[in-house]
This record gives sequence, structure tokens and C-alpha cells, in this order.
Amino acid sequence: MRILFMGTPEIAAASLQALLDAGHEICAVFTRPDKPVGRKQILTAPPVKQLAVRYGIPVYQPRTLRDGSSDALIQSLAPDIIVVVAYGCIIPPQLLHVARYGCINLHVSRLPQYRGSAPIQWAVLNGDTQTGVTIMQLDEGVDTGDILMVEPVAIDPEMTSGELFDAVSAIGAKTLVAALPKIAAGELHPQKQDEALATKAPPLSKELARFSFAEPATHIHNWVRGMNPWPMAFFEYGGKKIKVCASRLAENPGRAAPGTVLALKPLTVACGEGAVTLESVTPEGGKPMTGTAWAAGRRLKAGDSL
Repeated sequence: MRILFMGTPEIAAASLQALLDAGHEICAVFTRPDKPVGRKQILTAPPVKQLAVRYGIPVYQPRTLRDGSSDALIQSLAPDIIVVVAYGCIIPPQLLHVARYGCINLHVSRLPQYRGSAPIQWAVLNGDTQTGVTIMQLDEGVDTGDILMVEPVAIDPEMTSGELFDAVSAIGAKTLVAALPKIAAGELHPQKQDEALATKAPPLSKELARFSFAEPATHIHNWVRGMNPWPMAFFEYGGKKIKVCASRLAENPGRAAPGTVLALKPLTVACGEGAVTLESVTPEGGKPMTGTAWAAGRRLKAGDSL
């Protein structure tokens, strides 16, 4: 199938690679403009562009599609289908039906659940045991199009957003490849989304990553998992942010007050319900270390309060 691919980050590159491996013709790639990365702000091409360049695929990086400046080009490419994976640009109405089979999108949730830009993270933050990937037809809304295919993905109770991202990227790419011949054969029948079941997955922020030990341990543990690798869950101690990289649930048999240090080896802290062990932390301005090492540096002892 002749495909016009639109995508930007690593998850999109995984899908593009799968399409290439499956023998599809990628007539062109649309991706976001290069941007400065890292402390030195080095101008860096997005992963999809880097992959396309290696395969000699034409790459286009318009800042927007809404102004119509790319319409004639896209029509001239004459794709059988437009495939969108985490592109980062709105596809305007006039482009939704340019291709023979229209415009499809890979979304990393079981729609209509978690519409928006952070579906993987919110599935972990909310303690879900399952998410999924959805192949959908794009329409003029945000993740509101008809559903063509869904593949479930299990979430391990200790899995971070980063780990789930890797799993979903691989499963999503396979599902996308499997869907294309079915679309060409007319075997997939679009299903309307149930608006009553729709939920949102808004972007994460650094401030949202803050937690309090007054909250239940399960919430804190999910926050630590869901905010990893960015922006990393944190609490404050001595006016400084202490990021928590890894945690696990623990017991609070004596029902100590929230924030009470229950043990130092490993560092275990009472919560509003239960307790949590801080396995790895990164103090503000410091390097990652075990919770035990951080507590030793602050000369904490059992019974102290965080």
C-alpha cells in the first residue's frame, strides 16, 4: 500500500519501521520541525525524520497544516492512505479524505478512554491494570473518530509509564500493520465511540508531579510509576524537591501518622493509608541514590516526620 506517514516521536518511528519491514511503500513523511534538545540546545531532528532519512524517504516539516500550504503537495503524492501516529499537528478537514482509504490514526489507549496527549501516563497514574491501542479513522475532533481495531495491553502493577510506553509502541506497530490489509479488503467496520464513556488524558506538568504523604500509599506508588520518566513524582523536604524514581507498597501496622519514617533500611514512610518504601530518590541538585542513602545523609531516624 502506498502510504503517506505523519508522525514525530519514538513511538511513531516504531510504527514507521514496522510499515517499512512489512513492505509498504512510504511515499513521504510529514513530521514536526527540528528543535533544540538538551542543555546545549543542539538542533535535533525528530526520530521519524532520522529514520526516514536513513531510508531515503522524502521528509516535509511544515509548522502547520491548517493554512492549506501543504494541500497541493499532499494531493500530488497520491497516497492510498494517510497514517498518523503522534504527529503533533491537527489534520484539517480538507485532508481527511484525500487518500483512497482516508486518514487513520494509532492512539495508545482503548478509546474512548483517555483521549488526549498523555494516555499512557494516565493509565498508570490511575492504577489501571489494562490499556490498549486503537486504530481509528480521523475526523475533525480530537481522538473522536470511528474505531476500526482495538488490541488490549496489560499493565503490570510495578510498571512505569516508560516501560508501558515501550510495550505499547511495539504492540501498536504490529496492530497497525495488521489493520492495513484488512482496511484494503473492507474487512474492518467502523464503530462509533460511546461518548458516555469518554475520558481525558491531558498533558502532565511538573507541578502535577507533587505528592503528599497524607495521600494513600497506592496513589503515591501510582504517581511514582506514572510520572516516570517525566516529570518524576516528588515531595518536599527542607524546602527542597525530592524526586522519587522508584517505590513499592509497604505496611503501616501501627497506623503511624502520614509522613512518619517507619524504617530506614529500606526507607519506609507512613501514608494516609498504608505505607510506601522509597527505593530510589534524586534530591534537588543531586544525583540518584537509594532512599536509605538519602535518609542517612539527612540523619533521619525512625519516628521522624517527612
